[in-house]
Amino acid sequence: TFDFHEKTIGVAVTGSFCTYKNVFEELHRLAQTEASLYTIFSDNAYKTEAVLEKQKIFAKEITGREPITTIPDAEPIGPKALFDILLIAPCTGNTLSKLANGISDTPVLMAAKAHLRNNKPLVISLSTNDALG
Repeated sequence: TFDFHEKTIGVAVTGSFCTYKNVFEELHRLAQTEASLYTIFSDNAYKTEAVLEKQKIFAKEITGREPITTIPDAEPIGPKALFDILLIAPCTGNTLSKLANGISDTPVLMAAKAHLRNNKPLVISLSTNDALG
């Protein structure tokens, strides 16, 4: 097991909705480690009504913080060196391809770009059928 006590972890969520049940179960476990958690949502993940209730529960009740949902709000993550670790879960193929090509057009991608400038770990939990090709 890992000791995340006194660690600050960013949890970035993208739009692989079919994986949310499993992802949110694991995020609840992560919250029990006493890590300080922040959430970041892509536009699609945050605005899709079918999953909005789960987002609100995790983002507010579990972390005690409002989620980061805009690019301008994600940009200071780097200069503030806010996270010890950033997790993208689930990470869609679209998000991964944009990350690999330096595109930062969503809050999740801006958070990843800002976080990586500090040479800190980025953990990607890939969820895509596209990678099979």
